[in-house]
Amino acid sequence: MRHKIENVIYAMHSGLALLLDVYKPTKANGLGIVYINGSGWHAPLAQNAQPLKETPLGMAYIEALCAAGYTVFAINHRAAPRFHHPAAIDDARRAVRFVRHHAQHYGIRADRIGACGGSSGGHLVCLLGLQAAPALPDDQDPVNRQSAQVQCVVARAPLVDLRRLVSGAAAGIVASYLGMPYRGEAQGGYAAEQTTYRDASPLLHAAPDSPPLLLIHGDADELVPFEQSQLLLSALQEKGVASGLLTVPGGGHGPDFPGAADAPDYLGAAANWFDTHLAAAGS
Repeated sequence: MRHKIENVIYAMHSGLALLLDVYKPTKANGLGIVYINGSGWHAPLAQNAQPLKETPLGMAYIEALCAAGYTVFAINHRAAPRFHHPAAIDDARRAVRFVRHHAQHYGIRADRIGACGGSSGGHLVCLLGLQAAPALPDDQDPVNRQSAQVQCVVARAPLVDLRRLVSGAAAGIVASYLGMPYRGEAQGGYAAEQTTYRDASPLLHAAPDSPPLLLIHGDADELVPFEQSQLLLSALQEKGVASGLLTVPGGGHGPDFPGAADAPDYLGAAANWFDTHLAAAGS
């Protein structure tokens, strides 16, 4: 059982309210997790479009984390085609700052915040974990004076090196999200294109002080190649970061890994990762 608090405003962007929902477990363990649904970083332009935080894709993960005692913050973020990188990750960081600033109000620890998400949401939570986002001590907004760093990450089927996704099923989605197609040096690409793709690629930000990160990926994923998670796992292991990859044999792209005949307990694995690397490490 859990209690839901809807439509909390965590930021205003040019008059646009950015919202999150809070899922509070019956037996809370005092730790919070920011959750980001997958959407290909895109949202319909219709006025009555379903908010990202309310799509059913992530509910199984939210329920599993709540059952394990975590307070979950499911967020909306600005999306393509109207907004491009770095709007989505800027919003995700703002959400972490907001949660940290109001940690006492929500009954969680400010120094131990996790992040979980799938597909494009997996990409964003990987960036939350791997790309530096310190506090902004001189900002007029006290929320922004909080760090946006998270201490543990679980990512399902994340896109981690966007430079490798310039052809295939995900290419058009990536180019639309970033606002430009990619051309490397060999194709005479502009520096801005290369810089943007590099900045948006979690793989290129892995460092020895990166937080523990679990990847969950189907090896039959035709949208986000399984190789993406393999690449990030290798980079994290080389830097000595606590990391793991749960492979779903035959699993395609989606929160329930369509096509998998005998899927492992990926929901339990996500909760266990946080138990081991967020809850236990912070006790």
